[in-house]
Amino acid sequence: MGVADNYDEVLKGKYPAKEHAKKVAEYIIAKGGDKTGTIYLEAQKSRLLEDNDEAAPFRQRRFFFYLSGCNLPDSYLTYNIPTSTLTLFIPPIEPDEVIWSGLPMSVSEAKEKYDVDDVKTTSDVNSHLASSDTSSRTTIFAISEQISDHITFLNFKDKEFKLLKPAMETCRVIKTEYEIALIRKANEISTVGHVNVMKAAAKAKSEAELEGVFLKACIERNAKEQAYHSIVAAGENGATLHYVKNDALISGQNLLLLDAGCEVDCYASDITRTFPISGEFTEESKGIYDTVLEMQRQCIEALKAGVLWDSVHELAHKIAIDGLLKLGILKGSADEILKARTSVAFFPHGLGHYLGMDTHDTGGNPNYGDKDAMFRYLRVRGTLPAGSVITVEPGIYFCRFIIEPYLKDPTQKQFIDESVLEKFWSVGGVRIEDNILITENGYENLTPTPKELDEVVKIIKG
Repeated sequence: MGVADNYDEVLKGKYPAKEHAKKVAEYIIAKGGDKTGTIYLEAQKSRLLEDNDEAAPFRQRRFFFYLSGCNLPDSYLTYNIPTSTLTLFIPPIEPDEVIWSGLPMSVSEAKEKYDVDDVKTTSDVNSHLASSDTSSRTTIFAISEQISDHITFLNFKDKEFKLLKPAMETCRVIKTEYEIALIRKANEISTVGHVNVMKAAAKAKSEAELEGVFLKACIERNAKEQAYHSIVAAGENGATLHYVKNDALISGQNLLLLDAGCEVDCYASDITRTFPISGEFTEESKGIYDTVLEMQRQCIEALKAGVLWDSVHELAHKIAIDGLLKLGILKGSADEILKARTSVAFFPHGLGHYLGMDTHDTGGNPNYGDKDAMFRYLRVRGTLPAGSVITVEPGIYFCRFIIEPYLKDPTQKQFIDESVLEKFWSVGGVRIEDNILITENGYENLTPTPKELDEVVKIIKG
């Protein structure tokens, strides 16, 4: 195992909160922001379920975590830009709460754990904001909808609530070594889940049973949070892009599409594998699988820093068209089919998205108003920088709701052979998704989950 693969060594260090804060401050200054200002952020609040004394599920605000590495609710932070001082405010010890929940993290423990300069309790936030000698002449940078009512910025000359959020959204695109290590770890744990589902599929009675297999693998490896709701789709359910019911019985369907990934310390994995439940492809499902695997292989090979993602997405469509022509589903000229955007009927979503603290991570600059059907749902537009992590997830689907309007459109139906298409509805959908780190000269695949046909079949058949 190389140094890059040894995420455990990297994760022995601290989450690089100060490095992130410095990067965000530099962005703000480059955009004309006050170089003597202060950044202010709040953690997510703890809250109870409505009409209930049970705590609601907690999910830390990603922007707060990015500048702190702290997953505690009801906390605050400030970053003084000119002195590069990062201060964390954590809840004080409440004796009544200790009876039920045990001792919370102390100030001294937080100083040891987090990459910050100082730790205080939350009762000190307002006095800290008012105490700076220069604050009356400087700017506070915050996110307008994430400021508690009791917080006061009266001492600051200017209040800037528009720049901080886009600054963090942009900075989050390029990952630090520590962030990449977290994504590696999440990928490795999720891979165990995917392999265990492959092993269990032939005897499974329902999608829910296989969802349980995946979750068990994650939870017993201490990855108790999922990056998103798993998609466990047998047969034609795989034609629904975000199928989340996961409750159908398994009885004779050929393929299972599993889109599932855990998160580790707020960092996501996002992996999709499609495989034959019994270990045997049909002629139709194998043809589609081969096409999607080739789409993914060529698109990944095209990646390096500075590549135009829009062009890689277009490449995926060209390979899909070639594959669907070979299978007889499409007919006519490949160039004319591409021009008519007929392939969008079978591959309607974008090739991928940035990955980080969010599954669909920030900074992609999509254009959902694009009139071009082929690019409308592309979540990333423009060139990819080194240090970004992007998913490559081509797919081909046989969704009646999407395809049937194409069969009624004279421009489109001339390119589709309905008699051949009829044999493919039962395939449902095939998607294959890996998480790719962009490097200066190429890429690194962070996803070790098996996907080559012979390897997958071997696992399924035991």
